[in-house]
Amino acid sequence: MSTHEQQWQEYLAKELPIISSLLLPFHITLNPEQPHIKGERFLIQALTTTSGKKLILLGTDTKTNQSVVIKATNDYLGKQELKHERKCRILLHNMNFSYESFHSPEELHFIEEQGYVVYVGEFIEQSSSFLERPLEQQFAFALRALKAQERTRATTAEHLHRVKQVFGARTSAEYLLMVDGFIKKVSGDDSFANVLPPLNEAKTMLTEHRSRIEQYCGFLTHTDFVPHNFRIKDDTLFLLDFSSLRFGNKHESWARFLNFMTLYNPALETLLERYVKDNRSTEECESLHLMRLFRLTEIIAYYALTLKRSEGSLNELNRTRVHFWTDVLRAELNNTKISTEVVETYKATRDNLRSNDEKVRQVGLH
Repeated sequence: MSTHEQQWQEYLAKELPIISSLLLPFHITLNPEQPHIKGERFLIQALTTTSGKKLILLGTDTKTNQSVVIKATNDYLGKQELKHERKCRILLHNMNFSYESFHSPEELHFIEEQGYVVYVGEFIEQSSSFLERPLEQQFAFALRALKAQERTRATTAEHLHRVKQVFGARTSAEYLLMVDGFIKKVSGDDSFANVLPPLNEAKTMLTEHRSRIEQYCGFLTHTDFVPHNFRIKDDTLFLLDFSSLRFGNKHESWARFLNFMTLYNPALETLLERYVKDNRSTEECESLHLMRLFRLTEIIAYYALTLKRSEGSLNELNRTRVHFWTDVLRAELNNTKISTEVVETYKATRDNLRSNDEKVRQVGLH
């Protein structure tokens, strides 16, 4: 067990009893099994959004027997994130310039006691995970959700003022600054010398086409729009993570989703790409391509950053991830697709190097 993993286990041993006691007056008990704190969870840290140390737990309301989700922290940044997420959720449901309804689990309790912030919300039961559904259902739900985000646009100074204070509003200049930061995180490791050329090529392309990025800014986007951040019940998609909402380039959430599907469901990736090509302008296709480059530089930097906090098989796995996503970046730069063979080889390596706890955490996650 690495030092950072041991520190995480010590953190859990200290925090779980305190959180459990805070929940008792609300008749909430923690479930014996907590999959979301296992495996690689101790490494997860966002690069581009406010992200502190927090626990995501499962529990039960003993009065109603209702399943609940708990987010809890006494970390300063973690508390800011939970409060920020709440503001985002409230504002999104009340914006008078949004043409779509966004669904979220019902908030049951929001507790601020003894230096802790604890959110308790309903657990959305779903008949199957997103990736277990038929391809046509996946396509329909994904397209509907992505369209809903891009139909919410801040078009006036009043709109921008409201959203910037809560969600934040990204511009082309900010995207380029973030790319600079991503490259710096990778450049310190000599073993990634072959990773830097495609990263710098992506930066050059983003810089040269910054006006195209700016053209599609001002839209609602989700920086982590992937299946583990939403659940589906009764034909309704419920968004689980509101802290990752931003106003920025309309294709950023598209890019995150498509890059994810490169690995998890290339058939869905192809369907959505075909939809954009057949139904959107050339300019939108260019913007989506640029945002995919941006998000790929981010995920490469993310895994490079984890190497200082991982050892053994996990360190080897994250180095493999850096090289895999670099291969995906090279393909995207050339407007081609990474081969099925490369994807399957990577998956086999990943599954071989993953810990048993991480395999448990991944069950039903997507």
